[in-house]
Amino acid sequence: MIKYSLSCLMVLFLSFNAQAQKNKKEADGPAQRKYLLQAMLKIADPVLEALSKNELKKAMSVEAAPGKEADRRTVTYLEAFGRLLGGMAPWLELGADDTEEGQIRQKYILLARTCIKNATDPASPDFMNFTKGGQPVVDAAFFAHALLRAPQQLWEPLDAATKANVINALKSTRVITPYYSNWLLFSAMVETAIYKFDSGADFMRIDYAVKSHQNWYLGDGTYGDGPDFHWDYYNSFVIQPMLLDITRIALKNPKLYQQFQSRASRYAEIQERLISPEGTYPPIGRSLTYRFGAFQLLAQVALQKNLPQNISPEQVRCALYAVIKKQIEAPHTFDDGGWLTIGMYGHQPGLGEVYISTGSLYLCAQAFLVLGLSADDAFWTKPNAAWTQKKLWQGLAVPIDHALPN
Repeated sequence: MIKYSLSCLMVLFLSFNAQAQKNKKEADGPAQRKYLLQAMLKIADPVLEALSKNELKKAMSVEAAPGKEADRRTVTYLEAFGRLLGGMAPWLELGADDTEEGQIRQKYILLARTCIKNATDPASPDFMNFTKGGQPVVDAAFFAHALLRAPQQLWEPLDAATKANVINALKSTRVITPYYSNWLLFSAMVETAIYKFDSGADFMRIDYAVKSHQNWYLGDGTYGDGPDFHWDYYNSFVIQPMLLDITRIALKNPKLYQQFQSRASRYAEIQERLISPEGTYPPIGRSLTYRFGAFQLLAQVALQKNLPQNISPEQVRCALYAVIKKQIEAPHTFDDGGWLTIGMYGHQPGLGEVYISTGSLYLCAQAFLVLGLSADDAFWTKPNAAWTQKKLWQGLAVPIDHALPN
């Protein structure tokens, strides 16, 4: 009997010790910020370093669906740059300072400006395709979104020739007719940047995109992708982040913006509930190879401080950290040259649709929008907190979920 009791005590001790070690090693907010920053820069370095030297087309390895590589090479470089820069932009907009992170940021601000110059200069070896095929309007929109997210760092300091090249590149996408779907927002986002930084924006493209999405609202914080509903992450990949910023910047309609904010807050609430205790989420719909870019809207709503009252910033931080860490540390997420590979968890080329190539994958960077919150923001400084599913599967109390009234 004594032997059995000692055995039980030993098991309890080992269990307690293991949990204590786990708790001890758990990263706090500042450590999570450092990890996410390192992850973002690991993703960014191959793209920005090559493009800053006008060597992106020469250096970038391009993976695509069988038989599609040649076709995707015409668009993949703008995909990589525009999508990456869109996710980095809020962090870059914080500007340089005397901290270690501030000095790192200064390096990447200068790097990004050089890349913008090279990507839009018609005489540059890395001048990007803004006109051929349909895809360029998509990634011109991500590029435009980046400029709008960091105007003080990525637009204002550019020389006059580069500014003119950027506007010319954006305007040149007008030859592309967007599909009757979320693609309307790409043209609208381009026009929003033209409105902000130049003149002669085509407001018909902006109004049409916004009004169409108002008509496509399905309820409970969710829009259709065009007239139809799709189970996928396009409300977060594209629709709601772009709707919010197009409306805020170009339309200046507070009532409409408030309506879009309310819907975005609800959709962010749903997104937070999708994240499992292990940092996984349902593999539903197309474009799963965008990885944690699926949570762009959750990150943007946190950045804009519009989270629902029942979701704390620190639980969103911990949830996003768990998702990103889970995916970025999967074996073979990067190839030997440091470029992202096609897959959701590691290298899974069979998940790549015909429109997917290496450049497409950099949409994952949109999850790093939260790095635009300064290091002393409560988002980073509050103690760790369990997110909804983590609480629920521990038997803890969670708030009842309610639909958003129409």
